[in-house]
Amino acid sequence: LVFDVRFLPNPFYDEELRNQTGNDKPVQDYVLKYEQTQTFIDKLMDLFEFLIPNYEEEGKSQLIIAIGCTGGQHRSVTIANVIYEMLRKNGHWVFVDHRDIKKHLGE
Repeated sequence: LVFDVRFLPNPFYDEELRNQTGNDKPVQDYVLKYEQTQTFIDKLMDLFEFLIPNYEEEGKSQLIIAIGCTGGQHRSVTIANVIYEMLRKNGHWVFVDHRDIKKHLGE
């Protein structure tokens, strides 16, 4: 499942946040302060909590969820981390890999 979060406000355009990532609290605070971010996360979690048991019932042992944005350092990392924690707390075995987190930092 692939989700594009480019519709969320981009911390890249804040000079103080540009060289940080979604693993850093200031970037997380920026991304998560918007109502649309919270609504999106809530809707994703509703979808995942519906889908995961259905995939399991069909014998599927893994579900890959990809969250993408323009650079792969800010919004997608923040959202992936939040979803990871929520799924883990709900008893799911999850793994997170931020594929593009080191690309373009500092440019």
